[in-house]
Amino acid sequence: MKLFSNLYEKELENLFFIKPTKFNKYTDREVLAFALGATLYMPATRENIHQELLVKKHDGLASMVICLEDSIADHEVDKAEMQLVAELKHLKEALGKGFFSEDELPLIFVRIRSLEQLQHLAELAGDAFNVLTGIVIPKFEPASGKGILKYIKNLNADGSLLYAMPILETKRIIEKETRLEELLAIKSVVDDYRELILNVRIGATDFSGLYGIRRNADTTVWDIGVIRDCISDIVNVFLRYDSPYVVSGPVWEYFSSTQRMLKPQLRQTPFKTAFGQEGLKWRAELIDRHMDGLIQEILMDIANGLTGKTIIHPSHIKTVHALNAVSYEEYIDAKSIVDEADNHNGVRKSAFANKMNEIKPHYYWAQKILRKSQVYGVLQDGITNIDLLKQEICISNS
Repeated sequence: MKLFSNLYEKELENLFFIKPTKFNKYTDREVLAFALGATLYMPATRENIHQELLVKKHDGLASMVICLEDSIADHEVDKAEMQLVAELKHLKEALGKGFFSEDELPLIFVRIRSLEQLQHLAELAGDAFNVLTGIVIPKFEPASGKGILKYIKNLNADGSLLYAMPILETKRIIEKETRLEELLAIKSVVDDYRELILNVRIGATDFSGLYGIRRNADTTVWDIGVIRDCISDIVNVFLRYDSPYVVSGPVWEYFSSTQRMLKPQLRQTPFKTAFGQEGLKWRAELIDRHMDGLIQEILMDIANGLTGKTIIHPSHIKTVHALNAVSYEEYIDAKSIVDEADNHNGVRKSAFANKMNEIKPHYYWAQKILRKSQVYGVLQDGITNIDLLKQEICISNS
């Protein structure tokens, strides 16, 4: 699997100073944690998932979650479990026959309801369970979460390779009086199973539901005060330099046009400067599809230290990936900081003569940028994320 695999080699050379590298579930965890990109959710009742993957229906898809929890009605659980197991067995068979390789397979996760369901699925699927990259644990709580992590660890001891992704979305986390105690308790549990944890994910929809809030397509999650404050505390606990995890951006749930209430969130200047009147027309197309809210939310995710994003529609894949690509300036600054860390711990002027790089304070940031650059690539000097986004969208529409 490789991000931007839909681009031709010549286009990759024109756009990227360092091209994205390949990865699969066996890639080093420190790098793989940054590689999920836009993680597409789909219900386990969906048929023919294996065929969609075989024909690469969702262009650019790098990771996906097959959901047995909130997207499945209670009376559909048995049917969904059997459908999921059948799909895993089809994928296992396709890999065995050489229809495609593990390098072509997106990272596949299953979102479970309980430890008992996980045990049942593992028994039903047998060897086909190894097709999965990991397990998504919704409404993660310290006690129940620990039991699931222990079971996954035991599966790995028997020869599997499965990661876990806890979702933080419970009442005790969103409510201020219990939040810090709960987050620290969860952090203690996941620290004990650090080698299993690929990503920490945020359930902003569940959080919002507890307050009767649903943001519209003109409003980012960062505009909702109670959610913003909670995410800030999650970042505070799980992104600390001495014991960090990769935390992903919460789901963007809009994919079709509705009547606008607020003015567009995309500034005209970047589009007009780069592409003139054509850029303004393209900006208008993005706004018509309500992509401007998604773009603004992704930029805020990145500014707050989050990497990648949960999505529920494949039209969002290329946007998430394009905006997470590492700029040439970020890469050069990060590489300079890491290269000089052993011999110098003071301040150096950036090669771009527009900022000061402080070795100690910026070292953790630089490490993250270099890991991220391995999977998202590094853009050419003078190429922006907007250039890459335009290239991706134009190709998908052609």
